[in-house]
Amino acid sequence: MNPTTTITVRELTKKFGPFTAVDHITFDVHAGEVFGFLGANGAGKTTAIRILTGLLLPTSGEARVAGFDVYRQPEQIKRHIGYMSQKFSLYQDLTPLENIRFFGGIYGLSVRTIRRKSEELMHRLGMEAMADRLVGTLPLGWKQKLAFSLALIHEPRIVFLDEPTSGVDPLTRRTFWEMIRTEADKGTTMFVTTHYMDEAEYCDRVSIMVHGRIAALDTPRGLKERFGASHMEEVFLQLTRGGNA
Repeated sequence: MNPTTTITVRELTKKFGPFTAVDHITFDVHAGEVFGFLGANGAGKTTAIRILTGLLLPTSGEARVAGFDVYRQPEQIKRHIGYMSQKFSLYQDLTPLENIRFFGGIYGLSVRTIRRKSEELMHRLGMEAMADRLVGTLPLGWKQKLAFSLALIHEPRIVFLDEPTSGVDPLTRRTFWEMIRTEADKGTTMFVTTHYMDEAEYCDRVSIMVHGRIAALDTPRGLKERFGASHMEEVFLQLTRGGNA
């Protein structure tokens, strides 16, 4: 595995009985890259992500994440990645500080480190005044920023972001993508799924899955040139509607 490559996938396949959810996909993702992993509902991207995050074993093929094998080392993978889901992995009946302490403990951080990171996070996010409020009472945008920060609290090499901006306003989405880019510039790999095609423009490279296979993979500019499109929405529609592939 190349030291600058954080995810390596070769002919990865997952079958559920006669149904093939992921069909011989191959790609690499590099350190510090914002990698967009797109596809319509049922295209297979969620199954692929579950394999890459150590939650599901593949049927065949190869994959290594942060240097660890998905077959033999799923627990090591889980310790070296961050994950933020569409539903924001926060405990609603805990305060932001309590969530920070809880997740810091799960990732094995020392009490001293958790205390330091708690202060840093609350200050960086501008959430000092909300430190003792229940997360369930916070606006969606604040929950999103906190969940993203918690996915990074143990300084993972790779962060998986599963539709992280779903349901938030355009201004908050832009701010969130600025946070993603900042972390990528520090060398962290950002593996992002999104239904917003304009967000694909923020990615360094984009893959688009159709019926379990990767139908296209390139930079946003390269994809638009290849498909004669002015924006990523056109590329996506051409591929998912059975057009030029």
